[in-house]
Amino acid sequence: MNENRTTKRAALIVATVSSFIGPFMGSSVNIALPSIGTDFSMGAVLLGWVNTAYLLAASTFLIPFGRLGDIYGRKRIYMWGVLVFTCSSILIANSGSGNTVILFRIFQGFGASMIFATGMPILISVFPVGERGKALGITVAAVYLGLSVGPFFGGIITQHLNWRFIFWLNLPLGLILLAVIFFMLKGDWAEARGANFDLTGSMILAFSLLATMYGFTNLPEFYAFFLIVFGLLGITSFVIFELRTSNPVMDINLFRFNTVFAFSNLAALINYAATFAVGFLLSLYLQRLKGLSPQEAGLVLVSQPIIQAIFSPLAGRLSDKTEPRTVASLGMTLTLIGLVMLFFLDSDSSIKYIIPCLVVLGLGFALFSSPNTNAIMSSVERRFFGVAGAMVSTMRQIGMMFSMGIVMMILALLLGDSPITPENQEQFMASVKIALAVFAVMCFGGIFASLARGKLNRS
Repeated sequence: MNENRTTKRAALIVATVSSFIGPFMGSSVNIALPSIGTDFSMGAVLLGWVNTAYLLAASTFLIPFGRLGDIYGRKRIYMWGVLVFTCSSILIANSGSGNTVILFRIFQGFGASMIFATGMPILISVFPVGERGKALGITVAAVYLGLSVGPFFGGIITQHLNWRFIFWLNLPLGLILLAVIFFMLKGDWAEARGANFDLTGSMILAFSLLATMYGFTNLPEFYAFFLIVFGLLGITSFVIFELRTSNPVMDINLFRFNTVFAFSNLAALINYAATFAVGFLLSLYLQRLKGLSPQEAGLVLVSQPIIQAIFSPLAGRLSDKTEPRTVASLGMTLTLIGLVMLFFLDSDSSIKYIIPCLVVLGLGFALFSSPNTNAIMSSVERRFFGVAGAMVSTMRQIGMMFSMGIVMMILALLLGDSPITPENQEQFMASVKIALAVFAVMCFGGIFASLARGKLNRS
């Protein structure tokens, strides 16, 4: 009993800390982007690649690593992910150019894919059905805690020390995770041990996702359309191949015959695609147009994830007692309202208007995320936990990727590679409004995807 309690505690620590690291990095790097751009003379589009390169690498390898965790042990894959993530963070902190920052962000994303593909399945493997919503609520709260303290500490570090120290913070966090893995986490959870790994399918999927997302982020360049078509054809080939192979890296039947799994993943994809780049746009808006320091901008942006951190555990517990689709759909609706409120932002808007918008968005995120994740993970058998957890992370990463891709395409069309200055603020604000309008339309569709999933069978 004590060993089981220790394992639960260790799994919760592992999932919580790893859930914290990614969002903390993302939100703190968003605040630091203008300073990174100043140091290396990077324009708005090239700065976007600091985030995009990471997201590309993280999303491309999630499903293969989730399957590898099912076969060879989730703890083993997770440990290697922590090592790669931590080492690449140190390399970023010592980068001498914008290109090397982007290069090492790719390696950081590779390590993150191992962490995100196995962290949640480890948690789900340890906690029974009736306790999962509460545990997931805590990990989602950690996500939003990372988003909360990221802008605050990222702003302070960037302003008073240097943006490089943000990446140095991953060293102690990585060491804590490794200590917990070695000394507290008992078990390896490889329910599919002995199965063959589908290397061919994994390569088809990886190249297809990479081509699709890389092409999307380079629109409206002419070659980008060919990459997108190539990637979509590759994804179609992947589906056909997986239906015919005996040991697929991803069981397509999970989407064909499990409506809860399929529509919950679609809702997650839409939610992240419609929201992730909002922080990127607001960071540029607050610092370049409103003249706020990194620290001041961080204090404004922190209002959203604070609400998320407070309400996520409550939403998770609620999804243990009632239908997750009801809570998640309400969250998606509130997210839409927050995006519509931000659409009316202009260069003269006050901070007092921005903060309530962020509060509504934060409440919407909190009510959507942990119930939606609970629905996905509780809709599959244990032997698919790794793939299901990887799919959750894949939807998140691809959604973030598309969100940044939409913004980068709009910025490229209206601003080119020019830095954002008071002289071109009209073009920048037009870009913000177009992006928010696109996100709001996507979120409106996401409400119906969330409602269409059907009831969760808890037996």
